[in-house]
Amino acid sequence: MDLNRLKQLSEYAWEIERQGAMRVPAVIYGDGPLLSDMDNKVYEQAVNVATLPGIVRASYAMPDAHWGYGFPIGGVAAFDADDDGVVSAGGVGFDISCGVRTLHTRLKPDDIETTKTALADALYANIPVGVGSTGHIRLDDEEMDAMLSGGAQWAVERGYGQSGDLARVEETGRMRGALPAAVSSRAKKRQREEMGTLGSGNHYLELQRVCEIYDPGIAMAFGLARDDILVTIHCGSRGLGHQIGTEFLKEMATTASEYGIRLPDRELACAPILSPVGQRYLGAMRAAINCALANRQIITHLTREVFAGFFSQASLELLYDVSHNTCKLEDHEVGGVTRRLFVHRKGATRAFGPGHPALPSGLREVGQPVLIGGSMGTASHILAGTAGNDALSYASACHGAGRRMSRRGATRTWRGRQVVDELAERGIIIRSPSMRGIAEEAPGAYKDVDAVVDAADRAGLARKVAKVMPVVCIKG
Repeated sequence: MDLNRLKQLSEYAWEIERQGAMRVPAVIYGDGPLLSDMDNKVYEQAVNVATLPGIVRASYAMPDAHWGYGFPIGGVAAFDADDDGVVSAGGVGFDISCGVRTLHTRLKPDDIETTKTALADALYANIPVGVGSTGHIRLDDEEMDAMLSGGAQWAVERGYGQSGDLARVEETGRMRGALPAAVSSRAKKRQREEMGTLGSGNHYLELQRVCEIYDPGIAMAFGLARDDILVTIHCGSRGLGHQIGTEFLKEMATTASEYGIRLPDRELACAPILSPVGQRYLGAMRAAINCALANRQIITHLTREVFAGFFSQASLELLYDVSHNTCKLEDHEVGGVTRRLFVHRKGATRAFGPGHPALPSGLREVGQPVLIGGSMGTASHILAGTAGNDALSYASACHGAGRRMSRRGATRTWRGRQVVDELAERGIIIRSPSMRGIAEEAPGAYKDVDAVVDAADRAGLARKVAKVMPVVCIKG
C-alpha cells in the first residue's frame, strides 16, 4: 500500500480522507512497515465500505488486515438502523462466528513432557478435523433448531461442558434473536453431522505454553502465569455458516437495487437492516453464531475427556471465548451521544474495556480477554480490552497474524512434510489429515504476529498481557 495516499494521524493510525462516494473517512491501524506490506485491495475495500448507507464515524481496518470478500479481513464498520443503515453478509464473512476459546489446564511443561506425543495422538483421534469431517453427534430437525436457538447453553444442557463455562463466553453462550426458520434446509443439512468438529483451513486445537508475561496484574486476573500450559480452540460454524453467507450474499446482491443501494463492488452485497432481507439475515446469522458457540463448547467437552485419561489434576477451566466474524447490536458513544449500532467485525475481535457491563464480574475490572491466534508454529497472544478503545474502533482489535501469501502461493513455496519436520525440530508436534493443508498454513504464509500485536497495543486497541508458544497443534 502506498503510504502517500494516506494521512498519518499518529504512529499507528492512518486515515483515508473522504473522497468520491465515501460517506465517512477510513482509518487503518498499524505502523508504516505493516501498512506498506498490505496489498492495495485493503485500501480499496476500506474505501468501498465507507460508501455504504448509514455507516457511522468511519470504516476501520485492523493491523492484520488483508484482502477479503467485500470487506477487508480485519474490517470493522457500524451502521445505524434509524439512519438507513445496512447489514452486509460480506461484512460478516462465510465462517460466521469463527472464534477462539482458551482453557487453563493448571499443568506445567514437566507435567506433559513424557505424555506429549500420546496426548497429541489422543486429541487427534477423538476430535474430528479436516474437510468434510463429521462427529458422533447427529441432530434431527428438532434438535437442530434447539441448537441454533440455544448455542453453548444448549450444549451444556445436553452434558457438553459445565454451566460455569457460560459466563466466560460472549453473550453468555447464547446469541439472542436467532431465527432457525431463516436458515435454509441445505444449510442445516450441511451441519447435521458436523457438530464437535474443527474443520479445515486455519482452524486448530493447540496446547500452548505461556512464555512471556507483559502485564502481571491483568495476567493474575486472567489466571495466567509463566510456563502455564493452555489449550486453545479455533473454529467456527462450519458448513452451516458458509451456506448462510453464500445464500444471503446472492440474495442481497440481487435485491440491492430494489432498495436504491448502489454497490461499488458486488461482493459488498447488503440490505437495509429493517428490510425483510436484512431481518432474515440477522436471524440466520445469529443462529450461525449459536452454532459456532455450541461447536466450540462440544470440542471443549471432548478435549476434557481426553485430558481426563492422562491427568487427574487438569482442570480445563475456560478463560474466555470470543468470536471474530459477527454483526452485533451494541451501545457506542458517537459525538457524545450513546447510540445503538450494528457493528460488523470481519476478522476482528471484540475488545471491551474495563468496566463494561457485558463482562463477567471476574474480568470487568481489567477488561475483556482478547485472544489473538498466530500462524501454525508461531506465537499467539492474549491481550485485554482497553479504556478508550470505543472511540478508536468501536472496541475492536485484530484477530490474528493475517495472511501475507495466498494458499496457492504457500503450496508453491512449501511442502507439508517439510513444515512438519521443521516444527518437530523445535519441539512442536503437528497432527493433521492433510499435508497440503499444512503447506497452505505454513508459518511463513502469515504476517509477523508479534508486529501485529505490538501495533494493536501501541494504537490503544488492546493491551498486551501474555505471549504463548505452541507445543502441540491439531490442524484441520
